Amino acid sequence: MRGDLKSAWPYVWSDIWVRLYETKGTPVELFAELYAALIPKPRLPASPPEPTAFDAEGNMIDPLEIDLLAEFQLAMDAYNQDRLAYEKALTAEPDDARRWLRDGLQTALQSETEAVSALEKAFAKIDDIGGDALSNRYVNLVQAFIEKYNLRYDLRRPFSLHPTISGVFTQLVSQLKQATSGDAHLNGMMGDFEESFRDLKAGATPARIKACISRQANLLEAIGQIAPNVTGNTLGAICDQVGTWPHDKLKESVKCMYKFSCDYPGIRHGGAPASQLREIDMRDLVAVSVVLTGFAPYLTDRLSPERIYGAGL
Repeated sequence: MRGDLKSAWPYVWSDIWVRLYETKGTPVELFAELYAALIPKPRLPASPPEPTAFDAEGNMIDPLEIDLLAEFQLAMDAYNQDRLAYEKALTAEPDDARRWLRDGLQTALQSETEAVSALEKAFAKIDDIGGDALSNRYVNLVQAFIEKYNLRYDLRRPFSLHPTISGVFTQLVSQLKQATSGDAHLNGMMGDFEESFRDLKAGATPARIKACISRQANLLEAIGQIAPNVTGNTLGAICDQVGTWPHDKLKESVKCMYKFSCDYPGIRHGGAPASQLREIDMRDLVAVSVVLTGFAPYLTDRLSPERIYGAGL
């Protein structure tokens, strides 16, 4: 699991909804009520503009207007089918409502935000039809689900899902990998960085730590080079050109990290031996890798900060 609810959603059915339904005292209409709360009602399609051109017999003659009317009629047919199916699900027998809800949720929820919202809406409905006993059971089932699949949320009572700091960082790394996977050059740079990171398992020697920091700085440099309006090919020059900083001191902090990687002996260049205060070690690897990763959203427009943070945005 990547820590996001959407990836774990296929298991929500058996781990939460089914167990909730099997709880003593659960109303038989649970699935129908959840369907009404979680599945969006079919939306009536917008009507086309009134036709303006007719022949002598009153028939439409404008090709565009004819096409728009035909599209509207198809949309109305689909709407009527969806509306009938929706109404049938609301009045179905428990076993049928259960099937309608299971199938409907798989197609209705397309994003992380929608999945989070569904669990939160479900609590309000469950509390309404089952009271404290059933809603507390639901809270406990969701909490166990979060822990089982290591999801990046804290559950706060009465029921609200909140992203965690560790989850945000996990999502940032996940998006960074996605953003580089579609570009052969960037994908190679990401692969080099990940390989150097894994190599530390064989021994966290200063040489391996330096190689890892170097590969990460190279990755950020490669990402920044393709940012809009950037022509520079060094991290320092890129920082001056991206135009994404809220304050100069934040920009200077990244440039200082870049200077560190160039000045410390053996990271990116021969460096200045006199500048070395001590031998590099694992505390530097942990701190520098986290900091450099955290600067990535400033250097590329391929990341979505809203999605990285998660729920409710």
